[in-house]
Amino acid sequence: MAGDCDEVLAGMLRPGNAGANTAVDHIVVLDQAIAALPPVWRVGHRRGDHPDAAAKDLVVRADSAGASHWLAEDCRARNIGFSIGYQIDERVRDGLLFVDDDAWQPATDGHGADRPGAEVVELTDHVNLDAWPVGTRLIVRRETPHPGAQLTLFDTIEGKRHTAFITDATDDDIAGLELFQRRRARAENVIRDTKAGGLANLPFDCIVNNKTWMNLCFAAHDLITWARTISLTGPLRRATPKTICHRLLHVAGRTTPTCRRLDLDRTWPWTRHLIDAIARLRTAFASLTVTEHGIAHAAL
Repeated sequence: MAGDCDEVLAGMLRPGNAGANTAVDHIVVLDQAIAALPPVWRVGHRRGDHPDAAAKDLVVRADSAGASHWLAEDCRARNIGFSIGYQIDERVRDGLLFVDDDAWQPATDGHGADRPGAEVVELTDHVNLDAWPVGTRLIVRRETPHPGAQLTLFDTIEGKRHTAFITDATDDDIAGLELFQRRRARAENVIRDTKAGGLANLPFDCIVNNKTWMNLCFAAHDLITWARTISLTGPLRRATPKTICHRLLHVAGRTTPTCRRLDLDRTWPWTRHLIDAIARLRTAFASLTVTEHGIAHAAL
């Protein structure tokens, strides 16, 4: 599970035959993710806490593998919102038949403009959602399929690719809610980056050792992510850890005889970027302050 700053909050090693929609595993990971948050973000998000006790608003986003009643109910018990992918099943397809073309609204892109060829509609009144927590809404998106997209028979007949999600958000802007759900794909980027950092292959035949390896990969990913956020600018600020390792961490260098300076290869194309990044890190560390909770903050 990843946070909004792309750091890893929690993870779980599971058998290779484990189902993607195993609700009990989702509950365990959610519990671990909340425990990894700073104290002020955890207030009011224990099971049974009064909604007014929540100091910060939290929202759980997941793809359709997380569409279980148990996870949604656990989010509600913790005063946490949810936005979860939903399968396009027979009920959803039947509901779409009752929707007029005039009811579809343009989808929104990342810049707030209309997304060409994509539309959204709310199906809450056309699909029975009584099994889900009170206030659950169903929103569907349709778009012109890109070349090579895998379409269902229903999509092929309609000529559009359909995706759906459920949410308990009360915002009337369904295009904004759909954009928020679509941005969940950042979690896929975190998975890609942790795999590039060593998680693609577990080196041990012991689950305990492999779990330690997994946590080390998470720690390495988070260190690079936060270092990138604090010290890099321009395109490198959005670069993957793999790119950062190649361009910045692989630069040749040597220590001086007094070991007080590091001479870097001046011909390396990104040496200047690395020097500037080190200077920004030093500035950030120089401005660190420690709160009463022992948490260090930098004035960036």
